[in-house]
Amino acid sequence: MSDAPARPAGAVTAPRPNAVVVVLALAGITVSLMQTLVIPIVPELPVYLDAPASDAAWAVTATLLAAAVATPVAGRLGDMFGKRRMLMVSLVLLVAGSVVCALSDSLVPMIAGRTLQGLAAAVVPLGISIMRDELPPERLAGSTALMSASLGFGGALGLPAAAFIADRFDWHVLFWTSATLGVVALALGAALVPESLVRSGGRFDLPGSLGMAVGLVSLLLAVSKGADWGWGSGTTLGLFALAVVVLGAWGFYELRTAEPLVDLRTTARRQVLFTNLASIAFGFSMFAMSLVLPQLLQLPAQTGYGLGKSMLTAGLVMAPQGLVMMATAPVSALITRSRGPKTTLMTGAVVVAAGYGLDIVLMSEVWHLILVSCVIGAGVGFAYGAMPALIMGAVPASETAAANSLNTLMRSIGTSVASAVAGVVLAQLTTSLGGHALPSENGFKVILALGAGSAVLAFLLAAFLPRHRPADPVAAPAATGAPSAEPVG
Repeated sequence: MSDAPARPAGAVTAPRPNAVVVVLALAGITVSLMQTLVIPIVPELPVYLDAPASDAAWAVTATLLAAAVATPVAGRLGDMFGKRRMLMVSLVLLVAGSVVCALSDSLVPMIAGRTLQGLAAAVVPLGISIMRDELPPERLAGSTALMSASLGFGGALGLPAAAFIADRFDWHVLFWTSATLGVVALALGAALVPESLVRSGGRFDLPGSLGMAVGLVSLLLAVSKGADWGWGSGTTLGLFALAVVVLGAWGFYELRTAEPLVDLRTTARRQVLFTNLASIAFGFSMFAMSLVLPQLLQLPAQTGYGLGKSMLTAGLVMAPQGLVMMATAPVSALITRSRGPKTTLMTGAVVVAAGYGLDIVLMSEVWHLILVSCVIGAGVGFAYGAMPALIMGAVPASETAAANSLNTLMRSIGTSVASAVAGVVLAQLTTSLGGHALPSENGFKVILALGAGSAVLAFLLAAFLPRHRPADPVAAPAATGAPSAEPVG
């Protein structure tokens, strides 16, 4: 009789690698779609919700803040109580939030629904962690790269799909679509994804989770709303000060508690630290393109640099980028297996920087922007495929979900900073058309240059990562079939 511990009652008993990968990637795409579905209707939300524009913007901000808080918490709970269990909880929250939004016609329920949707953001790092526990080692690199790429694919697909739906149907259909996809992912996950035997056990760090929540919300709120409130306003500066104080105290506490929410000593390991720092830079770089290209496509042609296209056309132009990210996943995995994830990450940084450089000189035709988005998408696909391998190669299997979730949070911080910086640049560098101030061509070029610079920074950070070792610890749990933490009987 085998000595391996039995799976929990009611769990899927025999993982089927292909089914697990497909279902988890679908779940990742669903979450990414949820985040982009609202973009086409943001300008109309004040009318739809009968609310001032400044208040309606909370429908976007609430999702950002909820995701920042939920991602590390869900990752830690997944390590403790089961990654599949937390994946299911996240998808339930996504469906619930989508239904609330679909039924809402006023601001408060919309914000509540968007907050619930944001709480589902941990699906991708949880999915990657499940793959580490369940897939054979030869499948792991390619599958985790595909799971990471699902973020870009869902985002790129979501924009044209959302623009099409919003243009032809009632706006509530957007959220019914999100709910339907969530139910499908939930049902398939319950039927086909096994519960991992690798768990850390222990006690949940409630004070640490509350401290991180207050610190992150203060930081991201100041970053995302600073342009509206004024960067020198008392509210913005007060939030930044609160974030510094709270996160400093939180770090002091986490280093001294026996079972921390985030193991800062593990996070300080060179491979984890520099991967997370590079993730912030890549988050900035990826989102800079998402901010620039749609605006260039939709600005009036009379500006001399705008292309005067519709939101639907802009979405269709961005869509190939997601397909390229998915297509580069197996190439990313091949490089990772042969040369190591450090090389893959550095390759991605070079490709992204080259794409931004190309865009500075090629931005006058639709095909120019398609080409540029595909080049940058390829680079991001390489990088996003390498990051989980780097993280999982440096942490115990019992901390996989928490470590991947923290890495996802770092990318989100990068995108938030990119949004804030782009807002400042485009507000300062403007041109006038018909008495209206519009972002200038030089403003867009500055953001593109910053995107290239952040990719170069990611390359330099990746250079500090340890060299590739033939015996990759990522594969260890999957190869042996034995959990490296407390098994669940």
